Amino acid sequence: MKFDELDLNDDVLDALDAMRFEECTPVQEKAIPVILEGRDLIAVAQTGTGKTAAYLLPVIDRLSEGGYPEDAINCIVMAPTRELAQQIDQQMEGFAYFMPVSSVAVYGGNDGVLFEQQKRGLTLGADVVIATPGRLLAHLKMGYVDLSRVSFFILDEADRMLDMGFYDDIMQIAKLLPESCQTIMFSATMPDKIQQLAHHILTNPVEVKLAVSRPADKIVQGAYICHEPQKLGIIRSLFKAKKLERVIIFASSKLKVKEVARSLKQMHLNVGEMHSDLDQAQRDEVMYSFKAGHIAILVATDIVARGIDIDDITMVINYDVPHDSEDYVHRIGRTARAGSDGEAITFVSDKEQRRFAQIEKFLGKSVNKLPLPAELGESPEYKGEKSEEERGGRGRGRDRGRGKKEGKRRKGSVKATKKEAPIQEKEHKPVGEAVNSSQTPAEEAVSTSSPGEAEKQKGEKKRRRNHRGGRNRRRGRAKEDNGNSSKDNTPQPEKGE
Repeated sequence: MKFDELDLNDDVLDALDAMRFEECTPVQEKAIPVILEGRDLIAVAQTGTGKTAAYLLPVIDRLSEGGYPEDAINCIVMAPTRELAQQIDQQMEGFAYFMPVSSVAVYGGNDGVLFEQQKRGLTLGADVVIATPGRLLAHLKMGYVDLSRVSFFILDEADRMLDMGFYDDIMQIAKLLPESCQTIMFSATMPDKIQQLAHHILTNPVEVKLAVSRPADKIVQGAYICHEPQKLGIIRSLFKAKKLERVIIFASSKLKVKEVARSLKQMHLNVGEMHSDLDQAQRDEVMYSFKAGHIAILVATDIVARGIDIDDITMVINYDVPHDSEDYVHRIGRTARAGSDGEAITFVSDKEQRRFAQIEKFLGKSVNKLPLPAELGESPEYKGEKSEEERGGRGRGRDRGRGKKEGKRRKGSVKATKKEAPIQEKEHKPVGEAVNSSQTPAEEAVSTSSPGEAEKQKGEKKRRRNHRGGRNRRRGRAKEDNGNSSKDNTPQPEKGE
């Protein structure tokens, strides 16, 4: 479907024409009419499917028609990261170029001047506020932000926001909105927590669900099966073998990002790093330098896995296996964009084999396994979902459980043997030989009698032993008393005197 077939006004279509947007993506085709009707919406579609335009275009269309207060915030768009908020704001400027619709991006990690600009936009009533949850709440707590007249509340990358712990922040903001507010939620996945959030903030929503698409066919995928300590060696080998530029390396933590970046810098490569320890000015500078080509290699956490639009990435390296298939698609989807070719390489350690096997299952094919550089030694065997490391804990637990049961059975067998052995193996000896044996005559009697008689005789034996013990203790006390009474009080010399 073409955009001019949708019920969008001419100014919006002119902006789209200037930006060379002609064909709708599937999510735009399904979501835009619903939003224009004023219905609540929950849409599940992965990054790169045109979600931003799917919600911005109909909102801009409706705002441009008038009838909304000029001195109030009319739309709030929530985004999980500063980078995504900035990108949405940039697209907003393009789509609203021919219309008097204002916007402001509100995010943290900036200086006092930018904070004052955000404050001014919020107090004067920007039409569209694109904000991260934490920074919007910070402004709200200062008492100068009024959300009572907001008409549109949009959550972009909702699953990512919940993963980052913003559920309570979102609920706090949602409680300040009027009941008449139209709520729109976009998410790449649909876990239980997203359904719970939707239940609380959406009213009779329309659901648009697009299956997560497979990576582009032009992406050449490969994987190194390795031990965790071998990963840095593979990185060094890759960049020694040939000159690689426009590369993104994704790592699971900021510590690993720093470690990989440091290793590549030691090779005198042009490397930038992106993680949460950088302030906003530093992150802006890194992204600008990478987009402009001043930085050849970007090492990053998942901050740039979603929502960052860079068309000329030649290679994506997953230093760690992503946690799920959708994240894998988002990561490697940074390459082979706009019809170009691309390469995606994933390092799979022992502990990550099961996760990677699940990704292969989702892809519907096996990813090509690449041989390790000879100097790094041998690679572990790839066992996929039967990875020994992944099931080792559970297997060992089961083995331990079985071991305990077997031990109990063995102990039971030993006890049974001890009970049965006297009956089966002991010879009947004359009472006179009992002195030279290891058993007393009474024990012999217990051993050779029937089980019932044996128990009875054991009880009798115990009673007699207790009786003898008590008698002996009484005799001992009597002797002690007699000894004490016969002693005089004259000190006795100690040995050696």
